[in-house]
Amino acid sequence: MAVREAEPLGSLQEVQEVGLDREDLFGLYRHMLTARGIEERGHILYKQGKIPGSFYTGRGNEAAAVGVGAAMGPDDVGCPIQRDMGVHITRGVEPWRIFAQYMGRADGPTHGRDGNVHLGDARLGLHAMVSHLPAMLPVAVGMALAFRIREEKRVAVAWCGDGAAARGDAHEGMNFAGVRRLPVVFLIDNNQWAYSTPSYLGHAIDHLADRASGYGFEGVVVDGTDVLAVFREAKRAIEKAREGGGPTLIESVTLRMEGHAVHDDASYVPKEMFEEWARRDPIERFRNWLRENAGMTLAEEDEITAGVKKLLNESLARAEESPWPDPSTLLDGVYASQEELDTPHHK
Repeated sequence: MAVREAEPLGSLQEVQEVGLDREDLFGLYRHMLTARGIEERGHILYKQGKIPGSFYTGRGNEAAAVGVGAAMGPDDVGCPIQRDMGVHITRGVEPWRIFAQYMGRADGPTHGRDGNVHLGDARLGLHAMVSHLPAMLPVAVGMALAFRIREEKRVAVAWCGDGAAARGDAHEGMNFAGVRRLPVVFLIDNNQWAYSTPSYLGHAIDHLADRASGYGFEGVVVDGTDVLAVFREAKRAIEKAREGGGPTLIESVTLRMEGHAVHDDASYVPKEMFEEWARRDPIERFRNWLRENAGMTLAEEDEITAGVKKLLNESLARAEESPWPDPSTLLDGVYASQEELDTPHHK
């Protein structure tokens, strides 16, 4: 089964054929701006000493994250990782709660109990990551197995990076999903660097999506800077899984435009590589597409930009007012309650 390399969407008509209207397109653009703006302000908070620990961002990955998040159905679930802020935004996590999470406040999605980027909101179908990133693939596969057992038309989406794809739990999750033909979609955010190790030293194949054929399902490579192509491929894979067609592995190719984390200056990345991918910035690319193909006016563009700026300023102010966690609640949520234990697993 040969890997398929996705083509870009060229026209507004093609976009409409995959289910997006003009307002949807503006929404994607707004989500991408919001995701980047949150992380830019996060850098400032970190430098001000307001974020404990280190700090990770997904600059350059906004299209890949927003495209997949927009393709998910309302009852689908996912396990996005630290480069996928756009998934949280698209699924409805409020920016002020993300800022609260960054600063370890009680109103963050994990109520001050986890790493600053280990966020998720189960009410929105988002389950928080752990640092051993491919460990979330078996979690998503388990949720997909539950959907199969319950005969629910729901899909699980699992993310990992190119470096994480080398670990055993990535193989185990994909292999089991392929054998059982489970309703799950695997996303590899191939940003070409596993910390400081370049991709060509991490795998001996042309595309990480080539591995999908070994598990018995389809592999697709998509340009992760093209939000519309990502949306189309993610939607196609999700609906295929929903209708019993089994898993798909989507490799979204980008470049990590900042270091592995804030403490890493990425000096090992060739300057020419950064320059090349800067010219393919996903937000700039989509902005130009909207101007040329969707007739986005300067007034509409300014309105979206101003709205995002206002939202982020208000969100940051609200998050700074969030209280610190109460130490007496430290063990809340660590152990299941008797009521939870008595609840049938299929409820």
